[in-house]
Amino acid sequence: MPDDLYQRYQAAHRTHQAHTRTCSHCSGHDRCPDGQRLYESFARLQDAYLNHLKNR
Repeated sequence: MPDDLYQRYQAAHRTHQAHTRTCSHCSGHDRCPDGQRLYESFARLQDAYLNHLKNR
């Protein structure tokens, strides 16, 4: 079973993707404030998860 960090990372990715599909202001690297916040959360959790794997 995946650990909590992996689950949070994947949930952040799904949330960001869902927002991007429905937001008329987000495209490519241009993001609305909410889209930017969601992307940064996803990126931060992804980095933490990848660092966790490296340190195993």
